[in-house]
Amino acid sequence: DFRIDAACRAAARGTQPLSLLMIDVDLFKQLNDESGHLAGDRYLVLIARALQQVLPRTTDLVARFGGEEFAVLLPFTERSGAEAVANRLREAIVDLRLEHPASPIGIVTISVGGVSAEGTTIPSPMALIATADRALYRAKAYGRNRTEFLPLDVESAP
Repeated sequence: DFRIDAACRAAARGTQPLSLLMIDVDLFKQLNDESGHLAGDRYLVLIARALQQVLPRTTDLVARFGGEEFAVLLPFTERSGAEAVANRLREAIVDLRLEHPASPIGIVTISVGGVSAEGTTIPSPMALIATADRALYRAKAYGRNRTEFLPLDVESAP
């Protein structure tokens, strides 16, 4: 939360683009139920490492956001760049080939929701998080193992 807040303030000062990705491990509860919590915990570590390896810039941040959710903060990144990163993240998780009995394709996948503030709109951390989270739920509703982006909704923050 602190890093998202700092990135929003920096983006506002420099009118720089900023993107946020929210990531959810698809059908994680079923994975825990069928394979056990120790396997789920081991998978989360492997997933976190794979996500981090996709992000070569020191300014990018991947962090566990709770449960099986991760947040990826991409300062100085417009929507097209963030979409490319999101797709590379999804591919990196598929490439792990982690067995998942409840998954339609038999392996662990992730859903990604994203939002970008392009520098002309000053994003609040809450609006950024809320919009990315709505995009994530849209990706899950449209079938999982996919990426969805929504435009920044500055009215959505509580």
